Amino acid sequence: MAKYVLWGRYCENVLEKRQPYREAHLQGLKQQQAQGILVSLGPTVDNTHVFGIYEAADEATVRQLVEADPYWQHGIWTDYQVYKWNQVF
Repeated sequence: MAKYVLWGRYCENVLEKRQPYREAHLQGLKQQQAQGILVSLGPTVDNTHVFGIYEAADEATVRQLVEADPYWQHGIWTDYQVYKWNQVF
């Protein structure tokens, strides 16, 4: 499995706007982690960006997971990029 880095942006006023979708979002992430796909994910300290590490068969799988997430579907994440990652250490 290859590793991929997710780098994205949050909407403005994210802490308030995410509330209705937060539980479903967290449940989905827990499921991805239990399946061994999601290594780590979280916001920057200023809550403007999201960073994640995935281990998946291909980039399309990562994109499908991101776009199925309630945060993407409801505009909490406003854009994202996925990069194949060469983990050295």
